[in-house]
Amino acid sequence: MPVLLAFGDSNTHGTRPMTRVGVVERHAPADRWPRVARAALGPDWDLAEDGLPGRTTAWDDPVTGAHLNGITGLRMALLSHAPLDVLTIMLGTNDLKTRFAAPPERIAGGVAALLDLALLPEMQARSGGFGILVIAPPPAAEAGVLAAQFLGAADKARALAPLLAAVAASRGAAFLNAGDHAAVSPVDGVHLDPAAHHALGHAVAAAVRALAP
Repeated sequence: MPVLLAFGDSNTHGTRPMTRVGVVERHAPADRWPRVARAALGPDWDLAEDGLPGRTTAWDDPVTGAHLNGITGLRMALLSHAPLDVLTIMLGTNDLKTRFAAPPERIAGGVAALLDLALLPEMQARSGGFGILVIAPPPAAEAGVLAAQFLGAADKARALAPLLAAVAASRGAAFLNAGDHAAVSPVDGVHLDPAAHHALGHAVAAAVRALAP
C-alpha cells in the first residue's frame, strides 16, 4: 500500500479561517485537502497527515517556540512514517509573518533546506526512495484578525511560487502552485475554506499520482 506523507502548517492541518486570534478550529476530515487527495487517489493509498499550525520552513519562532521549526518536524516525520512513497511539503506562509522580516528568497532557502534533509541518503534508504512534491502555498493576504501579524506579506507571497518552483527543479522534486487551484479566505487572509481544500486536494492527487511508483 503506497503511503503519502502530507507535511505542512495550518493549511495542511485544516485550520478554519479565524475570526479570533488564538482560537484554532479544524475542518472536518472530509474537508481537509490531504484527506480529499487520499480519497481521490483511491483505497489502495494510506495517508499520514502532519500539519502543524504556525510551522515555518526552517526557523525557530521567537514568540511561539522552537518546535515550529520545519526542519525539526520533518526529521521526526520522515523517521516516524517510513516507509513512504510520496512526500508533499507545503510551507512558507508563516515565514511571511512580519516578525521574521524574511524576503521571499530566504523563505525559498528554507524549503531548500527541507528538501536537502528529505534527500539525505539515509532518509531515502528508509523508504527505498520516495518522490517529493513541493507545493507553493496560496498567496497570503492582509485581512481580518491576522492582518497585523502578516503586515507586508501580500507582495512577498506573490513572489514566492516561482522561487519555490526553481528550488524544486534544482533538486529533482515535482512542483505544484496551490494558488492556481485555491485562494485564501478573505476572512483572515491565510486559511482555506472547504471549497479551496477540495480543489487543492484534487490537484495534489493528480500530481502525486504522477510521482507514484
